[in-house]
Amino acid sequence: MRIRIVDAFTDRPFAGNPAGVLLLDAFPDDDWLQNVAMEVNHAETAFAHPLPEGGGADWALRWFTPAAEVAMCGHATLATAHVLHSTGTHEGRVRFATRSGVLVAEPHEDGSITLDFPTAPLTPADIPEGIADALGAEPGAAFDTGPNVGDLLLELADEKTVRALRPDHKALGAHSARGIIATARAEDPSRGYDYVSRCFFPNVGIDEDPVTGSAHTALAPYWSERLGRPDLTGLQASPRSGRVRTELRGDRTLLTGRAVTVIEGELLA
Repeated sequence: MRIRIVDAFTDRPFAGNPAGVLLLDAFPDDDWLQNVAMEVNHAETAFAHPLPEGGGADWALRWFTPAAEVAMCGHATLATAHVLHSTGTHEGRVRFATRSGVLVAEPHEDGSITLDFPTAPLTPADIPEGIADALGAEPGAAFDTGPNVGDLLLELADEKTVRALRPDHKALGAHSARGIIATARAEDPSRGYDYVSRCFFPNVGIDEDPVTGSAHTALAPYWSERLGRPDLTGLQASPRSGRVRTELRGDRTLLTGRAVTVIEGELLA
């Protein structure tokens, strides 16, 4: 079967967040899916198969990190939609049946794709004892992001602080179900982004995720409220880096980005 590596939330190779994508006839057993994801060894590998016509979704979709299955993944959904459209396997709007409900991907003429995801519910939380030492910076506020995302969102003092983080990944794992979203307002919005973030997910085998679509379902409502605008652009300031355009629509968040296929080959196992 064909396997592809796609860089998501970027318009150029070797940037954004790489994801493995496999289009299947049906899902094999979970051990095989997990082993393939471990072999690919990117933040996520997406597995999809077509569903019968006339239902509420077009494709079934699951995501695995090298260590575990996850409930929601933005960049691997974007990568899967890109593969479906770029190969002519599916035309136009595509509906994915997932553990987080039906997620929709809408392609545009300029090559970008918009994902329709549930907005993460933000609940103020106490700043955990020891988190400053584990993260390497003192948070000003903390928020739980709900079950689909499963992260602790922390606002830091400024963009420079976010970029300079060198966390203790093992220590971070004690403070949330999946990991930590560290964020701050952009130092200079004229550079084309409104806020920055970095995401650390040691509990699912990812010390730092390059660009995290699911995290932006929490970042979008957080920064839209503070900045007073529903349409924003977030920069994930990882070494690979990537941008996510967000639009808050109440209980839904639209995430827009591009993707590039960088590797295509044959899976023999």
